[in-house]
Amino acid sequence: MNIIDALEFRIMSPEDIKNLARVRIVVSELYDADGFPVEGGVMDPRLGVIDPGLNCRTCGGGIGDCPGHFGYLELAKPIINVLYTKTIYHLLKLTCRKCFRIMATDKLKSKIGEEVIVGALETEEAGITDKISLIQPLKCPHCSTKQKKISFVKPYTYYEDKAELSPMDIRERFEQLPSKDLQKIGMHGGRPEWLIITLFPIPPVTMRPSITLEGGERSEDDLTHKLVDIVRINQSLKENIDIGAPEFILNDLWELVQYHISTYFDNELTGAPLARHRSGRALKGLVQRLKAKEGRIRGNLLGKRVNFSARTVVSPDPMLSINEVGVPDIIAKELTVPIYVTELNTTFVKGLIKEEKVNYVTRPDGRKIRVSKDNKNDVAEFIVPGWIADRQLRNDDTVLFNRQPSLHKVSIMAHKVRIMPYRTFRINPSVCPPYNADFDGDEMNLHALQSEEARAEAALLMDVKNNIISAKFGGPIIGLDLDQITGVYLLTQDSVRMSREEAAQLFASAAVDIPIPNNDTFTGKDLFSLLLPEHLTITYKSNQKDEKDSTKKKPTTIKDGKIVEGVIDSAGMGPFKGKLLNKVVRMYTPDKVMEFINNTGRLGIAFLMRRGVSIGLSDLDLPVDVTKAVQEEIQKAQDGTLTLIEQYKAGQLKQLPGMSLSDSLEALIMNTLSRGVTTVSEMVGATIKNNDIIHLAYSGAKGSLINSTQMAAVVGQETVLGKRIKRGYYHRTLPHIVPHDLSPGSHGFVARGFKHGLNPFEFFWNIMNGREGLMDKSLRTRKSGYMQRRLVNALQDMKVFSDLSVRNSNSEIVQFIAGEDGLDPSKTEWGTVPWKEKLE
Repeated sequence: MNIIDALEFRIMSPEDIKNLARVRIVVSELYDADGFPVEGGVMDPRLGVIDPGLNCRTCGGGIGDCPGHFGYLELAKPIINVLYTKTIYHLLKLTCRKCFRIMATDKLKSKIGEEVIVGALETEEAGITDKISLIQPLKCPHCSTKQKKISFVKPYTYYEDKAELSPMDIRERFEQLPSKDLQKIGMHGGRPEWLIITLFPIPPVTMRPSITLEGGERSEDDLTHKLVDIVRINQSLKENIDIGAPEFILNDLWELVQYHISTYFDNELTGAPLARHRSGRALKGLVQRLKAKEGRIRGNLLGKRVNFSARTVVSPDPMLSINEVGVPDIIAKELTVPIYVTELNTTFVKGLIKEEKVNYVTRPDGRKIRVSKDNKNDVAEFIVPGWIADRQLRNDDTVLFNRQPSLHKVSIMAHKVRIMPYRTFRINPSVCPPYNADFDGDEMNLHALQSEEARAEAALLMDVKNNIISAKFGGPIIGLDLDQITGVYLLTQDSVRMSREEAAQLFASAAVDIPIPNNDTFTGKDLFSLLLPEHLTITYKSNQKDEKDSTKKKPTTIKDGKIVEGVIDSAGMGPFKGKLLNKVVRMYTPDKVMEFINNTGRLGIAFLMRRGVSIGLSDLDLPVDVTKAVQEEIQKAQDGTLTLIEQYKAGQLKQLPGMSLSDSLEALIMNTLSRGVTTVSEMVGATIKNNDIIHLAYSGAKGSLINSTQMAAVVGQETVLGKRIKRGYYHRTLPHIVPHDLSPGSHGFVARGFKHGLNPFEFFWNIMNGREGLMDKSLRTRKSGYMQRRLVNALQDMKVFSDLSVRNSNSEIVQFIAGEDGLDPSKTEWGTVPWKEKLE
């Protein structure tokens, strides 16, 4: 076993380029009249093979075996390597124009630090290069020659005072630099004259393959187009030098070779026009191939498209288990899982082949055979142990299911397949939170696992039932949501009564198979209690406010598996905060918990289907006396702000600590208006009762009391960046408003509810606020996505060891105890450890 001790990155010397190459490129033609590659051209057959059936003239390998071989081009005149322009610039500033020594004395080093000089030649960080730019001495410390100012003009031009330095001049200077001086400044990656190219490497054709179009024409790669230009112009320059052409013609051709080589390396250079295709499309240089999201690293190495995967839209099916995924039959017929044929399963595999449940079989010699209607009987007859059959997906296969962007580990989990008709993946709505999925057109990916090991590992580590508790906050991330929560909330109201027959019908429609006690009548609480574990006892605060004290919340009490008081809502069974669900997870096995979530969700949906749920405009009707009281309250709040404005103008306003007078006014106005809207909200809450809008809000399924208030009574203050709306025209928000007006209506206060309609100004304020939300969401998504990427890259080599220390790939300790407390959040309850608190 060979162990790599070290890697060295350095500049290639002309000798390296020549030794690496197998062909000297001398002509710019690609193909001859018969369509064969021209020898000595950039598609020379000795550079590798890209056509099936041909063998490489250099190594003899075929299309899959030959890695390709380099060629080289002798440049008529040297060219600056555009990727090292800053390094060349710094070296020129440090090199004496007469004795060609590095002007870095020990005295100079002590001023700015040896590391700065060394670092500047190895990196291009702004901070370091700025320091280097300060250190060009006026005189050489070795020969006392006065130095001229070196300047650099992007993309690749250098001046000494006002005289231009040609690449030849720079190369001659660098050739005379002593190696000892280079070591002194930390340049260990080769000689500086190698930064000026004299031999240009031509990459193998395998790196830039051509494609054959329908008409038989060949379409060449962008790099090949650039190489043809480089070879052609270089040839022209050589011929002009040979015939003694005028200097200006030579300089133009020289500049053209420099341009083509520079844009071959990087076609996004500052100060250089883009090299374009005949169609006008910008050509991709080497740098463009490698960098950014679609480049080789991120696009083809770190992440790539894979086989055995499918993608389509997701839609809800509350009758599925939380660990199931409904797979369209069209996808199930396309995705396959390999079965290794043995003596024990030969008969089974032959049956699958005859049923057309196998797409391919692979012989022991590696040859694949497509199974069709015509050949299925023949294949079934010949198949023996040692063959591999690729069978179609079927029910209960373990697959991976994922939604992008995958920001945490539960963005991809293992599900069991349930083959269904139509064309969307189906999931239980309870599994939406970990995926952050909804059903407004979201697409998700499914991956068919190809080995027993992968399926076993996925079932153990990634199954939905094993990931109910979040690794982020230590509470359930999977729970009842929306219709499921609304259903169980309405079912557990005090007023719900059912006969035994109705109860049996309800459980049947919910597909919940449990014995029902022999009672004549049941309350909704009794029915829900049948699903609770027998020994469960818990008391927690629900979402509902206490009628006697609105600052407190009503408790929900369960004793020995029976609901004693209260209702079941999102505070008990919802994701993120479900106290009841959390208790069940801690007490029972993952299978029991999964069954509990499935059954309660289905029961909620079944009751909702039986009872019905609807909302209408009339649900938001307020009695005349309440409407009048609401208007008076809003007017009172607005009058209060006008009083504050008068005090401000008279200089009598109380200044708040840490704020200017104008800021104090804004804070007081916002506070006054907010108090008014809160009072109105309480009035609306006291008036609108027992309709489904309020049920949705109180159950925690969707919305809140403030949404009902905005629809029925008053929208309130619209804000931009958390403040009253200020932007617009000079000293006013809109041209219709008096300059310097500070009143609520002129700065975004909407005094009406949506039901009654907004005036044009209020509508405009509302749209301003809505646009801020849209922009904020878009920008926040981009920023957090990029931040996630940076964090993952920075932390990817961190590992928690058995002694709970966190170490990197060099085994250097980053944290002595993981997370500073050594706790696994998924083993805590919302970050706390209950047993530890009891001990203390």
